[in-house]
Amino acid sequence: MPSFLDALSYEFLRNAVLAGVLASVLCGVIGTFVVVKKLAFISDGISHAAFGGMGLCFFLGIDPLLGAIPVALACAFTLGAVDRETIRSYDALIGVLWAVGMAVGVVFVYKTPGYAPNLMTYLFGNILLVTRRDLLAILILAVSVLATLAFFFKGIVAVAFDEVFARVRGLPVRLLMALLLGMVALSVVILIQVVGIILVVALLTIPSVISLMLWKDLRSVLLGSVGIGVGITLGGLLLSFQYDLPSGPAIILLGAVLLIGVYGGKKIVAARPLLQR
Repeated sequence: MPSFLDALSYEFLRNAVLAGVLASVLCGVIGTFVVVKKLAFISDGISHAAFGGMGLCFFLGIDPLLGAIPVALACAFTLGAVDRETIRSYDALIGVLWAVGMAVGVVFVYKTPGYAPNLMTYLFGNILLVTRRDLLAILILAVSVLATLAFFFKGIVAVAFDEVFARVRGLPVRLLMALLLGMVALSVVILIQVVGIILVVALLTIPSVISLMLWKDLRSVLLGSVGIGVGITLGGLLLSFQYDLPSGPAIILLGAVLLIGVYGGKKIVAARPLLQR
């Protein structure tokens, strides 16, 4: 049986590794703000809401992604424009968008003659089937999102950590929030057709949660989140290759084991002074 390094001679595995690294970088940075703002399920909600746009485009016989992107951005801007004093929890609005989007998508798919064998692949991708075209799309998205984030970094950080403070400073809170959610929406829609929504949610949350446990400085948290994401992605692919496991679940389970280990380790370290008394 060839080793993992030998198997990298196959293009599909090289593409999977590159896609995992790019997705980890993108999700590691964006995921930090998602976790801080307690919007961990926003990616799941946006993807299911975007299913309505996918269903419409499938009904019209065009690329479903062309419908998913505007719907996802519309959901993101709606969430960003909502008055938090009127709707105190994004979870409720995300749930409404989720349900309506899925219902619209199912209706259009139902009314389309024939069967849609490939439609669900846009929600549950396979990282081992990534093509060079997919890699180029992820690379362009990652560069665009990271450049936008760098340009508005201070404002987005202020909004993510303390909206009241940001508003007192005169920052356009709703605009910055809509911009952040727009970047999340674009990341989700592009990545779900490549690595699947379950893996996107995992990469958005697990590395960032671990990084926030280990570091307090924001730049360290961002770098740590990216590094942890890359580590569990490569480690999951290695486990998948060695033990014949599905790649996505292997990455997620490895991240979960690392999360439990870090959490348990911090609890033990915190309890040690009390046990020595």
